[in-house]
Amino acid sequence: MGFMTAGEAAKKWNISQRRVQILCSENRIEGIFKLGDNWAIPDDAQKPVDKRLKKGKEKSKNECN
Repeated sequence: MGFMTAGEAAKKWNISQRRVQILCSENRIEGIFKLGDNWAIPDDAQKPVDKRLKKGKEKSKNECN
């Protein structure tokens, strides 16, 4: 089993590195641990569901208000 950094996870999941760091600090990603100042995230970790969005209210990138 390999590990990736927050930056690598951000690219893989198409979110910001800061958002990945927040998810890690909230223990929302299984199997993470900290190495010094860096998070180690399992390569096979799944992107957590974004709890900031309401169910059924997500908009696609092509939709307008």
